[in-house]
Amino acid sequence: MTTALSVNLNKIALIRNSRTGNFPDVTEFGRICLDSGATGLTVHPRPDQRHIRPSDVRELAALCHASTHVEFNIEGNPFAAASGNYPGLLALVAETNPDQCTLVPDSNDQLTSDHGFDLYKSGETLKPIIQQLHAQGVRVSLFMDPDPEQIVLAHKYGVERIELYTGPYAEHYGTPAGDKMLQQYRLATEHAVKLGLQVNAGHDLNLDNLPDFLRIGNIAEVSIGHALTVDALRMGMASAVEAYRAICEQ
Repeated sequence: MTTALSVNLNKIALIRNSRTGNFPDVTEFGRICLDSGATGLTVHPRPDQRHIRPSDVRELAALCHASTHVEFNIEGNPFAAASGNYPGLLALVAETNPDQCTLVPDSNDQLTSDHGFDLYKSGETLKPIIQQLHAQGVRVSLFMDPDPEQIVLAHKYGVERIELYTGPYAEHYGTPAGDKMLQQYRLATEHAVKLGLQVNAGHDLNLDNLPDFLRIGNIAEVSIGHALTVDALRMGMASAVEAYRAICEQ
């Protein structure tokens, strides 16, 4: 199967936010990504707005909605309260109507997402949020570790997709531990597919480790931002997107 490539634009926004003004323009770079073959764009707005801002979400939603072949994915913590001009994740989703909302259990003090949901603890709290998003016509994905028991619970709560957190795989790539983890991701993916779930993946995937990861099969979408942005510094954004797209289409 061909895996969809959704480019996460957070790091472009982070560079922009280091100065006043709008340089680099996040929406312009989103357009470059789509023109270069990305099948979607991802943003992760946070209350601290250290990278993506609510205004970026609105502009990128309009960019994606202008094409019938592009998906817009908003990810973030559904429990984060409104702060300043950050209206909260669910309010932004209701306003901008993304194709997919990826719910992530990150806290305000985390540098980045570093674990999946424990649905034994948070499943019942997430249930009405999932129902609300479905009522708005938004596909729901849960950020998960490759744990079959947790994946069963994700299916129980009615989401269409899970996104496997691939940080541990990336950290140990090229070692015996990495090979063992890859098998764990393979088994988790097969388990999810048997339940009727589609599987996304993301976090620290790059040009080196992505080909081996995708060989496990049945990965519907990867969301890549940090590594792709670093590669873009070397080869340009369009060429970086094309390189990742080529891997996803193998």
